[in-house]
Amino acid sequence: MQEYRPMFTGFSLRVVVSAGANQQQTQLRYLILTVALLVCACAPQDPDVIRFGLASVPTSLDPRYATDAVSERINRLIYQQLVDFDEQARPVPALATWEKLSDLHYRFRLREEVARFHNGEPLTAADAAATYRSILAPDSGSPHRGTLELIERIDVIDSATLDFVLKRPDALFPGYLSIGILPNDLVMAGMRVDRQPLGSGPFRFAGWSDSTRLELVRIRDGQRFVFEEIRDPTMRVLKLLRGEIDLLQNDLPPELLSYLREQPGIEIGRTAGSNFAYVGFQLEDTETGRWEVRRAVALAIDRQAIIRHVFKGAARPASALLTPEHWAGNPRLPEIHPDPDRARALLARAGYGAQNPLRLTYKTSSDPFRLRIATIVQQQLADVGITVDIQSYDWGTFYSDIKSGRFQMYSLAWVGVKVPDIFRYAFHSESLPPQGANRGRLNDARVDAMIEQAMAAQDLSQQAQGYARLQAYLLQQLPYVPLWYEDQFYALRKEIEGYELAADGNYDALVNVHRTVSSRFADDNED
Repeated sequence: MQEYRPMFTGFSLRVVVSAGANQQQTQLRYLILTVALLVCACAPQDPDVIRFGLASVPTSLDPRYATDAVSERINRLIYQQLVDFDEQARPVPALATWEKLSDLHYRFRLREEVARFHNGEPLTAADAAATYRSILAPDSGSPHRGTLELIERIDVIDSATLDFVLKRPDALFPGYLSIGILPNDLVMAGMRVDRQPLGSGPFRFAGWSDSTRLELVRIRDGQRFVFEEIRDPTMRVLKLLRGEIDLLQNDLPPELLSYLREQPGIEIGRTAGSNFAYVGFQLEDTETGRWEVRRAVALAIDRQAIIRHVFKGAARPASALLTPEHWAGNPRLPEIHPDPDRARALLARAGYGAQNPLRLTYKTSSDPFRLRIATIVQQQLADVGITVDIQSYDWGTFYSDIKSGRFQMYSLAWVGVKVPDIFRYAFHSESLPPQGANRGRLNDARVDAMIEQAMAAQDLSQQAQGYARLQAYLLQQLPYVPLWYEDQFYALRKEIEGYELAADGNYDALVNVHRTVSSRFADDNED
């Protein structure tokens, strides 16, 4: 349950469409000019390092506290977890198998092959117990504590076995144990690992220089990987073309991606994604707390036009947080179609009009592509009588404001959602930050009851039905306005082989990535 940078605004959609060619030509001219100016300054790169360009670096390498998408994706490389998920988002064994001894009692056994931390120490049941006990500590401040509070106690049976005793039944419980395991001694000593992680995953931490370059080493062969923050998308493209980075994923406007498709030596990959983009609201606010305002916003946004003209078809409309194909999704939910007349009527009914105009603030990141989308949304809302002031910030400032509830409207995307407990985490009245991600302060007794009823169902089909009803109700109440599920894509230099895309955008395929021998030889002899 991670999040990443929000959606953006731009000019009127009519202007964007009509000016699209000029905009693309301007960007490409800038790109070509910059390449010409900088090509002579290319510094030789170490061919033994594979370099991954990121729009932002992780905020934390401690899986107990990380909430952003980049942190979650890199933590999956550094740490192992007790449980993982298959392609249908159902829990499967990772470090451990499990058996259900009763509705309130689960026993987990570590696999026979001994996992070891990167310092050589074996990973034991005591390490797993310490990790989860630290999250459950009343003063932990972990955003995962709310999900795991159903745990009554954790008993270590032996070095390979531990029991979880629950306060209440929950058929999805194994799926909650997907947090990376830390060493017991570090946890007990209270040592910070957010910038000095020690895990047992396929990659070990090697360094984090000047806050923008994170280095990992693949355990099986010593291959070095550098994750470099390059905030500007055009500069990421330039560095890819110049060979200063080898791979990038997502966070590019379609025109730059189209340009890369035409470049020799560059490979593009794309797949349908599951990351859910939405507009969120502060529900304690005088304006955005009103249902008529939220519904008017929903009816003013033309999702299909944005997908067609801005994403170039690389997204699909969303009606709920979970995709329709998720086992707990609701494929019968209707799509919200634009209806400006109905939006104006709702605003008039709420008392807004020429004599009492509605003015809202909309927070987003400073990413150019996200800003362009935000400007389009701004114009679409203006067409129904809502004036929107866009406030864009660097990612750290923006995300801090959202977590603190300092907004009227904002846009983000949920990334890597696997279990429907996301609804408790994001919408239950007891999940206010830092215990959860109910940042809009939704306080709806019916939502709470529907979440609790779905969680209490012991049959997965009954749970699926409960969550389907919940998603239908959320679509009516609109604490979020659903936007779309964005496709995943990568761009890499053709000498990099073995990379594959996942629907949630994880970086797991780096386990198999390598540089071809011929290109390595060519790099060694380039000078």
